[in-house]
Amino acid sequence: MILFFISFVAIYGSVHVYAFFRARSALGLGPGGGLVLAVFMLAMTLAPVLIRAVERYGFELTARVLAYLAYFWMAVLFFYFGASLLFDLLGLITRLIGWIVSSGVSSWLIPGKTSFLISIGLSLFLCIYGYFEARDIRTERLVLETSKLSAGTDRLTIVQLSDVHLGLINRCERLAPMLAAVKAAHPDILVVTGDLVDAQINHLTGLAEMFRAITPTYGKFAIMGNHEYYAGTEKALAFIRDAGFTLLRNEAIASGPITLVGVDDRTGVQLKLRTAVPEQTLFTGLARDTFTILLKHQPYINEASLGLFDLQLSGHTHKGQLFPFTWLTLLSYPLNAGRYDLDRGSILYVNRGAGTWGPPIRFLAPPEIMVIELVRK
Repeated sequence: MILFFISFVAIYGSVHVYAFFRARSALGLGPGGGLVLAVFMLAMTLAPVLIRAVERYGFELTARVLAYLAYFWMAVLFFYFGASLLFDLLGLITRLIGWIVSSGVSSWLIPGKTSFLISIGLSLFLCIYGYFEARDIRTERLVLETSKLSAGTDRLTIVQLSDVHLGLINRCERLAPMLAAVKAAHPDILVVTGDLVDAQINHLTGLAEMFRAITPTYGKFAIMGNHEYYAGTEKALAFIRDAGFTLLRNEAIASGPITLVGVDDRTGVQLKLRTAVPEQTLFTGLARDTFTILLKHQPYINEASLGLFDLQLSGHTHKGQLFPFTWLTLLSYPLNAGRYDLDRGSILYVNRGAGTWGPPIRFLAPPEIMVIELVRK
């Protein structure tokens, strides 16, 4: 965790340093203006840590206001950084062409102030657009034919909800449309594949009751994501159970005509809060003629488990949440979003998530509720 904190501050701080020098140069700020800008940049770099501390000591309203400010700024900075790099690249190419043809190219270069204003304007526009995209819940559907449904069941509807991130920003007004989409699907089973809660969950009054109003025929099931561990295991478990979910922690359970296998996120092992369990052992003794779903937060594939499950449901990636960050998440998670047909008849579906982490913004990665229809072959 300490290594993650140091890495985050180093990377996020470096982006702020880059933005500081670009802004100071473009706006022609003197010592006084530069000092004010530097203080602001430093405060925004440390804001995510400050938010956690303020919320932990009970100043919830202050924490929420600071969270909206800091995380909106995070998105603005991200888009500004990307646009500025494009202008830098364009300037470099222009100078290179001038050097090759031995011609002056100063008249072709975009002035620093102009590129700065365009970058800021574009980033603000994308943030406004992304704010509304993050509220546009999409219902995606996956129909699978199978001969593994028990007698008497010709169709089964399973709804997957993932990465809601209930906390300082995602609350009632954001949860309500998600649950409306869940109810509209009339699920026989509801599963949550991790990160139902975020790191700050001290004041989630009324949200568990909203979940309890949903009563699928064969129940509701959840697993631990990495943010359940960040929030504090006991608090997260208490909320999930209060919301009416059966928590699957490295265990299997029969749910009506199918079998569900749920695994804890590997963050628990990394934080030394859980002992590693070989995933494939969880399938020992399970009937192979019953449709089996593996619930696993991060979309990693255990080769030894292939063929032991029919469908793996995962989340975590958000499909990058803010394009072009998608390209970076692909480096860690090549199976990034959507359906993937694996070896030995197994299928993986990676959910883009219904909520947001950090900025309440999505860009080219709309939130989703996944509806899986199992149909007798």
